[in-house]
Amino acid sequence: MSAPTPEPAEAAVTAGTQTAPAFSDSSRASLEALRSEIAKAVVGQDPAVTGLVVALLCRGHVLLEGVPGVAKTLLVRALAASLELDTKRVQFTPDLMPSDVTGSLVYDARTAEFSFQPGPVFTNLLIADEINRTPPKTQSSLLEAMEERQVTVDGSPRALPDPFLVAATQNPVEYEGTYPLPEAQLDRFLLKLTVPLPTREDEINVLTRHADGFNPRDLKAAGIRPVAGPADLEAARAAVAKTSVSPEIAAYVVDICRATRESPSLTLGASPRGATALLSTARAWAWLTGRDYVTPDDVKALALPTLRHRIQLRPEAEMEGVTPDSVITAVLAHVPVPR
Repeated sequence: MSAPTPEPAEAAVTAGTQTAPAFSDSSRASLEALRSEIAKAVVGQDPAVTGLVVALLCRGHVLLEGVPGVAKTLLVRALAASLELDTKRVQFTPDLMPSDVTGSLVYDARTAEFSFQPGPVFTNLLIADEINRTPPKTQSSLLEAMEERQVTVDGSPRALPDPFLVAATQNPVEYEGTYPLPEAQLDRFLLKLTVPLPTREDEINVLTRHADGFNPRDLKAAGIRPVAGPADLEAARAAVAKTSVSPEIAAYVVDICRATRESPSLTLGASPRGATALLSTARAWAWLTGRDYVTPDDVKALALPTLRHRIQLRPEAEMEGVTPDSVITAVLAHVPVPR
């Protein structure tokens, strides 16, 4: 199997999956089957699908960014339909309140007592559609849920189901009526995946499907069925946890993150949490490609989606056209690779 290349990272993830050896492990095969099911509804977004699978393995959350109309929400809905998991969707709007997400205490006149009514966050897969359209107060209501896997209401913590994943979408080109996610919120996402415009061939495929009667609002009619569930995820996570990481690989991850903190183009580099996230995603990617050990190429393949939202550009660098991806790519080119 040829090693994945670091540029671009999402393309590397896709290429590695296509050349992976035949799966013998049932849990790995079940997760691989997710790709075939989602492809029944979404065309040409294999890197984003792979990123969502990696996030499931790592107990992480995903931020999907792309212009309107590239199937961000449909992608997450198709993933939900392919999993035997409870799923809820929240359309984030400017008037959404924190209690609309987390739940609240409701007075019951019959018993003269307050009872807790759980919000949509109490699910396995939460689709947070257009998360940057709600004010910071409501955005912050997800912080505890994403990090601690619990929600505190009236001083009482309430555990969320396991597995629990937030798949959020946002539009990068429309700023009117939006509220940029603060760094603390962004850092809670394991991966930030870009959803690009399709190629000409993929777009023709999309139009052909619609001409043949495909209805994106009816995924059952598209033939999508659950192919993996909680037991598959738990078995896969246990296997990922056994994927070995050498001291040299751990040092390589640390050197990459420390190099971002020293970059003259950044005011904020990757934190230690970013380093642990990169190591975690690299292990999951190594397991998905059929290995029980992590290589430097695994780290390179996941560096962009894992770190791009954890660094902050200097204003002057941004004006010169520097991007987070270009900074991370330069860091990968200069940090010595362990042999």
